[in-house]
Amino acid sequence: MLYAALAGRQLFSIIFIIASARHFTPEAIESAAQHGVPVPALLVPLSGVIALVGGLSLLLGFHTRIGAWLLVIFLVPVTLMMHNFWAATDLVTYQIERAMFLKNLTMLGGALLISYYGAGPLSLDALLKRGSVVSQTLDVMPQTASSPTLRSKVS
Repeated sequence: MLYAALAGRQLFSIIFIIASARHFTPEAIESAAQHGVPVPALLVPLSGVIALVGGLSLLLGFHTRIGAWLLVIFLVPVTLMMHNFWAATDLVTYQIERAMFLKNLTMLGGALLISYYGAGPLSLDALLKRGSVVSQTLDVMPQTASSPTLRSKVS
């Protein structure tokens, strides 16, 4: 079970990292404009940066709680503005947007859980909390008589 948090965090991050690339395309900006997003030429690329940074944060387990909150900040407006199934005028659009809305709600729940519980034991956050790899290595290395640490303990 040690690897469950690592695998879950990395799998969860993939959609945000991959999907962020589309936020820098004219098609995504046009789609957002059609959904009534204000200033889409600014907000769509900005949302792409937020999704990418949040996704990478979770992937690496680095400042994970902040990364999870970035994903919450990304998901709330995107879910409400881009997947407003209640405004659909045909059944197919209604079903697709409803499924996307529910998917985003599920991801919002996951992001909130990660923001609360953090990255888990196999993460850069946990490594930094324990100390650097170098200091951990030095702590377990055998001391010699000429070592200042041992010399001070012997004296």
